[in-house]
Amino acid sequence: MKIKLISSVVATTLAFSSSALFAAGELNIFNWGNYTPPDLIEKFEKEFDIKVTLTDYDSNDTALAKVAAGGHGFDIAVPSNSYVPIWIEKGLLLNTRVDLMPNAKNILPQFRDVSWDPGRQYSAPWQWGSTGVSVNTKFYKGDINTSTIFLDPPEELIGQINVVPEMMDVLSMAIWYHGGEICSDDKAMLKKVNDTLVAAKPKWKSMAYGNMPKFASEDLYGGVNWNGSSFRSRLEIPTFAYGHPVEGYPLWQDAVVVLAEAKNVENAKIFQNFIMLPENAAMMSAFARYANGIAGSEQYMPADMLTAPEIVVPEELAAKGKFLETCPPEINKIYTKIWTNLMK
Repeated sequence: MKIKLISSVVATTLAFSSSALFAAGELNIFNWGNYTPPDLIEKFEKEFDIKVTLTDYDSNDTALAKVAAGGHGFDIAVPSNSYVPIWIEKGLLLNTRVDLMPNAKNILPQFRDVSWDPGRQYSAPWQWGSTGVSVNTKFYKGDINTSTIFLDPPEELIGQINVVPEMMDVLSMAIWYHGGEICSDDKAMLKKVNDTLVAAKPKWKSMAYGNMPKFASEDLYGGVNWNGSSFRSRLEIPTFAYGHPVEGYPLWQDAVVVLAEAKNVENAKIFQNFIMLPENAAMMSAFARYANGIAGSEQYMPADMLTAPEIVVPEELAAKGKFLETCPPEINKIYTKIWTNLMK
């Protein structure tokens, strides 16, 4: 068995090296907006003579619906971890055996065999982080490590809050706020979640992505946000701070996957392997300001990434972060109903 396994790995590595050597052509990437470093793409294009076309999306649900509809023309997408099993179940992905790629050895141990992709066969790590609350402390001086910031906003923030419209991020924070568990069908608890969100929404200014310019212009004072986005905002506005809700907050990892309808499969595999090099993973982190899942990337990253409060979390708050799991379809139906009601 060991001999067969070694032979398989060698064969896969040689085949991969050969395809990379003669790479050329195109690659169509479907990724979150403002999330792909231009210098990373430029380096990839020069190194492999592959022309990259990048198309943005704004949510996991948008990306899933677009790809599931077919005829999209994309080779690669970057869903969040809790969505990866759904993509696999729907037959939307190719098993590219990421675990056998030469640079897979660089994946951090905790990300090599994950619940959303056992054995790491389908997906290469992109970036990972948390969803919490961002606040401009110029306008609010109180505790920000709480989901109260958006679920029962303090007077100073009412009417100046934005909530990113990412269903599972928002619902999970509301569920934990009420002491519930993800994927539970506790109807009494879910009613509280629904009622709390509906009551809170009139106190928000918006539910939108791309909020960094509005934070910078002080059109918004805070809201539900991702840690990297908050980090980037703090670099522009020193009074901007990121809170890790003590009630609980979601962790996530976005993953580079190759689509079943991909026309440029070999080029897509090359890209998966490419981003698992430490220096390339560091380019991703330096741009979007999130951690990555690649060992050795720290030495290539900006020094402020190693001490940023958005990334280096106090132990008592770090323990409150949980990776979101994929809930059963019957639970997702309930969540979708609550979310649809909120979005009216």
